[in-house]
Amino acid sequence: MNYQELIDLANEAKKHSYCPYSKFSVGVALLTKSGKVYLGANIENSSYGATICAERVACVKAIYDGEKELSAIALACNEDVVCYPCGICRQFLSEFGNIDVVLSKNGILVDVVKLFDLLPHPFELN
Repeated sequence: MNYQELIDLANEAKKHSYCPYSKFSVGVALLTKSGKVYLGANIENSSYGATICAERVACVKAIYDGEKELSAIALACNEDVVCYPCGICRQFLSEFGNIDVVLSKNGILVDVVKLFDLLPHPFELN
């Protein structure tokens, strides 16, 4: 699967966002090393701390299905901006390696960066 296809899937996932407070829809498509793709969308809650980002929705689905080797994640949002993973999501994803983060704007590939370039010193217990 090429990265533009992954962005297209992230844009589809964005349609499932539940964001009545921020109105900021985010969708992601997470590609595993086995070639499976998991979609996620942000899901807000009136207790803001209970909100879950699209990246973690997709990652939890993949891990639940036994996929622990991730390859890339594409992000899409409803604004005319490049959408980056938040700090919590960067840390969460870092548990599974230095994956490619596929950045888009208005459905078009903008850049591909390594996760550890966005989070150069992730928290680790060892």
